[in-house]
Amino acid sequence: MKRTIYMLIAGCATLLTVITSCHLSSSEDVWEAKASLEQRIVEPRFADRDFVITDFGAHRGREQLSTRAIAKAIDQCHEAGGGRVVVPADTFLTGAIHLKSNVNLHLEEGAVLLFSTRSEDYLPTVFTRWEGIELMNYSPLIYASEQENVAVTGKGKLDGQASDQNWWSWCGSKRYGWQEGMPRQNSARDSLQNLNHREVPPRERIFGPGYSLRPNFVQFYKCRNIALTDFTIVNSPMWILHPVLSQNITIKGLTIKSIGPNSDGCDPESCKDVLIKDCYFDTGDDCIAFKSGRDHDGRRIGVPSENIIVENCLMKRGHGGVVIGSEISGGCRNVYALNCTMDSPELDRALRIKTSSSRGGVIENVYFKDVKVGTYNEAAVRVNMFYEAPGDYMPVVRNILVENLEVADGGKYGVLIRAYPESPVQNFRMVNCVINSVDQVAKADHVKNVKLENVTINGKEITSEVLTGEGN
Repeated sequence: MKRTIYMLIAGCATLLTVITSCHLSSSEDVWEAKASLEQRIVEPRFADRDFVITDFGAHRGREQLSTRAIAKAIDQCHEAGGGRVVVPADTFLTGAIHLKSNVNLHLEEGAVLLFSTRSEDYLPTVFTRWEGIELMNYSPLIYASEQENVAVTGKGKLDGQASDQNWWSWCGSKRYGWQEGMPRQNSARDSLQNLNHREVPPRERIFGPGYSLRPNFVQFYKCRNIALTDFTIVNSPMWILHPVLSQNITIKGLTIKSIGPNSDGCDPESCKDVLIKDCYFDTGDDCIAFKSGRDHDGRRIGVPSENIIVENCLMKRGHGGVVIGSEISGGCRNVYALNCTMDSPELDRALRIKTSSSRGGVIENVYFKDVKVGTYNEAAVRVNMFYEAPGDYMPVVRNILVENLEVADGGKYGVLIRAYPESPVQNFRMVNCVINSVDQVAKADHVKNVKLENVTINGKEITSEVLTGEGN
């Protein structure tokens, strides 16, 4: 019955496609809308006050925790009306850091915040999301909940110290150091998903000690006016930057390196008005992935990720450069990615959309322009509605524009699309694209309203029929 209902919803969505696509009917309209969006994403400003953590008893070096000293500096800064909590040039060991409104955690050049690898240093548990599901779990390494005007800035470094000897092994893979008798997240992950499907209230989903669900590195939950600028962040337990249900976010000038399991570089989830600019990604999973909750939780909360700009970023290793999904049940819309460079034999895809009928959700208005790719493994453009096991919630993917994409040395496919016959990928357009050296031009099923203009793959101009049936 549920599947029938969601098929009807997908059908209604199809009838509305023309209305939706008309609102940005040309490339000029698209990029004018992007420029307007960028003007309203404004970085928070902070009072001209400094609270240096060594003045509150922070210990230099790798041996003694400075967690309490950093918390004292944050509290006093917050109570004074805001300012900068300054980490001076040196190395400081810490557990979880919880930011408060009007506080800018500022890392001086040469400063290193080294995060403990002891799980007990991320207790008590906090209300968080783990792979798109709400629960009580270990605190993210840097966390804020329901705060305004918060930032991490400066040219220092955040080092999560994750490796095969600690957090990464929890994923349960021998590739990342797991051995018999070590903690393993598999059963906890299944238990959390079961609680999600049973609609158990999120605050009653209590995990933490004994469950081995790795914390995210940086998470802002229900926050407004966020800035993450200029620093380097390495060796994350899993997802690296993870704002959730937050608005007005600037992520700029970061260097992000973490090649462990599930080390997504940046995962805005159910967020609005986001700018990701001038960043470097070298990751063990997707470089940037937009999300909006998994299965029941995503539908229950029902908040899409929307109004997002990715500009002038460099992507190296990763499962995808710019990605939407797979925890996308709340939907995603209005994504503008432009002037990016991607290049690594360990990069699988440039633009990737992944969902399933267990997820559902509407993904629409995705614009990808002026992207240069050296090499990749699988496909330059990939849409997959069969990412996980099927369910009763038909996904919708529509209104995709890929413009001025240049690929020097492609992988298996130029374009790879898998969709449901009752919910084809709709309004798919490629303009002025050149893709070289792929094994197969395209493989696609169930696409509708396709338009290819001046698209060359392997030296030959490709027509729309390649995606709509002929030439597959």
